[in-house]
Amino acid sequence: MKNTFKRIAIILAKQYTSIGGQAVIEGVMMRSPNAFVVAVRKPDGTIRLRRDQWYGLSKKLDFMKKPFLRGVLMLIETMANGIVSLNYSANIAMAEEEKAKALKKGKTEAEFEAGQKKKEKVDIATFLTMAVSFAFGIGLFVFVPHATAFWIGDLLGYSWTLDSFAFHAVDGVIKAMIFVGYIWGISFMKDVYRVFQYHGAEHKSIATFEGGMELTVENARKYTTLHPRCGTSFVFFLILISIILFSAVFTIIPVGTGLPPILRHITAVLFKVVLMLPVAGISYELIKFSGKCSDKWWAQAMAAPGMLLQRLTTKEPDDQKLEVALASIKAVLYLEEKFNLKDAKTRVMQLEEVDIKTMSEIESSNATLNHFLE
Repeated sequence: MKNTFKRIAIILAKQYTSIGGQAVIEGVMMRSPNAFVVAVRKPDGTIRLRRDQWYGLSKKLDFMKKPFLRGVLMLIETMANGIVSLNYSANIAMAEEEKAKALKKGKTEAEFEAGQKKKEKVDIATFLTMAVSFAFGIGLFVFVPHATAFWIGDLLGYSWTLDSFAFHAVDGVIKAMIFVGYIWGISFMKDVYRVFQYHGAEHKSIATFEGGMELTVENARKYTTLHPRCGTSFVFFLILISIILFSAVFTIIPVGTGLPPILRHITAVLFKVVLMLPVAGISYELIKFSGKCSDKWWAQAMAAPGMLLQRLTTKEPDDQKLEVALASIKAVLYLEEKFNLKDAKTRVMQLEEVDIKTMSEIESSNATLNHFLE
């Protein structure tokens, strides 16, 4: 345990960038403040780069950059980016198989390509997928823990109510158990294991840039797959803050008082869903604050659970996966510099797709760590 804390202290002592990413199917998405790139390894071995300017709500609405609001915005934008990236990578990964089937049915290559382009557009199906994913998450991590905590109290004969700390503490523990169990269970799936390897590659590539090293496979290999700004760590803070906030709010506000028991608990669950927005905002600020105080023992202790959870969600990648992740971050840096996206007040570039065989085909950037410090 002492060595674990020492390792966390070394990682936290570094400076971190405003560049983040996500593992997708056979690839990695990277997003800087103003650029958005998805890099996917195609079945033929080449790397497809989907490059675009990022012009989100924070660019249009300045007030959304304020503390606590920016955490809510980050959560929403991350979900949107994630769905778009996953859909895109799935289309690329399955393209060859679908192409073979289409040609067998008599379609021409031109017709197949036109169909693929149509799939890749952000349409109502993407937002429907987001809605279903959100509903599934709410059901699994809000409704199920709430109902289970109530059932446990009833089974053991405890008289805890919605305004008791014990109820929300048990609720939080159940959430954590569901999350860990879910991640552990899906990690045995071959395809998910590969995604976790790309997750590790994403962390290594970002750490390479944060370390001021040249973005090469050789340099990236030596870095750990763990990173304190990972979404896994964010989930830990979400659970912790939800226990504290729910306990405080439900003690002060008599939610559903006077309603029949079932209706009162349904009302409480819906109220918790609304409260997840401030929970996300607080969690985001807490991560940023602990990062600024990374030399303090309590900051290292706060980071430890999230870092340990990442041992489930990240796996050691091979060189090919590292190459994809590095290509993604190199492309993001290139776009930022080429189009001077930091100073752009409107959209100055359009979505483009290019195929490369090696990272050397991506034009170099003079962007340094100082341009992207948080």
